Amino acid sequence: MPKPLIAISCRPRGAGDVAQWPDSTSAVIQTRYLEGVWRAGGMESMVAPRMMTPEEANDYVSRIDGLVLVGGGDVDPALYGAEPHPRTYGVSAESDALEIALVNAAVEQGVPTLAICRGMQVLNVARGGTLVQHITREPGYGKHGQPGEGAAMHSVEVEAGSLLAKTQGGASTIESCWSYHHQALGTLGEGLIVSARSTDGAVEAVELLPSAAKGWLVGIQWHPERTAHKDPAHQALFDSLVEQAAAFR
Repeated sequence: MPKPLIAISCRPRGAGDVAQWPDSTSAVIQTRYLEGVWRAGGMESMVAPRMMTPEEANDYVSRIDGLVLVGGGDVDPALYGAEPHPRTYGVSAESDALEIALVNAAVEQGVPTLAICRGMQVLNVARGGTLVQHITREPGYGKHGQPGEGAAMHSVEVEAGSLLAKTQGGASTIESCWSYHHQALGTLGEGLIVSARSTDGAVEAVELLPSAAKGWLVGIQWHPERTAHKDPAHQALFDSLVEQAAAFR
């Protein structure tokens, strides 16, 4: 039986960002994401950032069994009606267009989806939600890591009965979440519900209301790929995605 084909979004890099390619742009992906899918028994399909129409996204998504949206720079605040914060960084119109089109198509077709860090923020914006643009050292927020200042490790409290809880065998807490983000979810997008929070109340995971969901979808704010090779709780997210993808087609 063929392995489930999991599409994974790549990050754009400008000419010269890769030393060996000084005169060429590139699309890159950390192999940690691929390794999580491989360990789970999936096959990867890497998709480069580009302007993709909804029709193209629907065609592409119809050919895959699962989708992973990965971490990266900030979503363009204009997409949720906000002016950019001074600490906004890494905005890519191509990545925004691609990933919003892909996640909308995946939700519509019921393709199993795991949205990681920026990926969860893309999901929320695609559903009409907003982001809090900078939480680092802001009152009420704990340590979540930040580009340029290193990562943070913290636990998350999981909602009983959620899809996320099922990936953990019903556990109510996920320990040692590798966290590296300076933004957080604000207003939730249409049909989304919170399935985990950190101790400071920040949204750490979302999924679709059962009435709005055609398939399995989990968005998480931390980076399970960083520790999945040694921590079964975090590898379980990739395992659940690939299991759902195998049963999808």
